[in-house]
Amino acid sequence: MLLWINGPFGGGKTQTAHEIRRRLPGSVICDPEHVGFGLHRMTPAGLRGDFQDLHAWRQGVFEVLDMVLAEHDGVVIVPMTLVEPSYFRETVGRLRASGHDVRHFALLASRETVLRRLRERGLGHVLQWVAGRQASLWGESFAVSRLDLCLERLRAEEFAEHVWTDSLTVAQVAGRIAASAGLTLRPESGGRLRGRVRRAWTGLRHIRFD
Repeated sequence: MLLWINGPFGGGKTQTAHEIRRRLPGSVICDPEHVGFGLHRMTPAGLRGDFQDLHAWRQGVFEVLDMVLAEHDGVVIVPMTLVEPSYFRETVGRLRASGHDVRHFALLASRETVLRRLRERGLGHVLQWVAGRQASLWGESFAVSRLDLCLERLRAEEFAEHVWTDSLTVAQVAGRIAASAGLTLRPESGGRLRGRVRRAWTGLRHIRFD
């Protein structure tokens, strides 16, 4: 089974994916961003755009996920913003047409909630700067510029199942996705403080410098 966790940039996809992986034995995360960043590294800076526009990205994501789903016994978790309907069909649609069990979830929230989460995520850049590494805020600027489009597109029926996350914790979002997919997560452990530290560490680990 593949769990594709969609949503706007800053919508909680990565945190939710890691919460599920931590509490679902045998599951793995396959992040299509790595394919995109690899393509960016092969491309002169002046020619870099949205890597999703490259057929090589869409084909590569399909091929890798097709292989992993065929060879890996556990659940595969994919946290990835994908709002272009034709690109959605080339990846999620092709995987389904190939016979794979793909469950798609769009994490939605109000514009104000997503902006707040993006501001909180940006604190990680400040920490990196204090530590001596100048992190570009381009990622946050790109996320904000795409926010309205993402929220509008993801409300469409094509991108169901929708999970509204404004009043939910990461653990609750993970629980709803698991329940909808018929999966059983291990109980939460470690308490609220440990959970906050764990999520902060996950956020820091996924700051992008590409």
